[in-house]
Amino acid sequence: MTKQNQKWNNWLLLLAVVLLTVSPLLLIKGAEFGGADGQAEEEIKKIQPQYEPWFKSLIELPSGEVESLMFSVQAAIGAGVIGYVIGLYKGRSEQSKKQNENSD
Repeated sequence: MTKQNQKWNNWLLLLAVVLLTVSPLLLIKGAEFGGADGQAEEEIKKIQPQYEPWFKSLIELPSGEVESLMFSVQAAIGAGVIGYVIGLYKGRSEQSKKQNENSD
């Protein structure tokens, strides 16, 4: 596979990931994309109705969908960093092995 084909494949994969991430937000109107935070808050209020949070969010997002999108982007970035680090160390390990083989 040439570098040009690999570059196009990478861009197409990135586009597919973006489409898969955004399409539910556009196609499913009025759906609630709730998470564990909201459920935990409801349960806490059931147990202790006078509970007050210790602090307020720095940024108030316009909807739960945007919050879910931001969480997904954060998870994707984290996965990318982890994948990069694993690949980096694997590459270094293989390069070290090749250098050891060549020096013998």
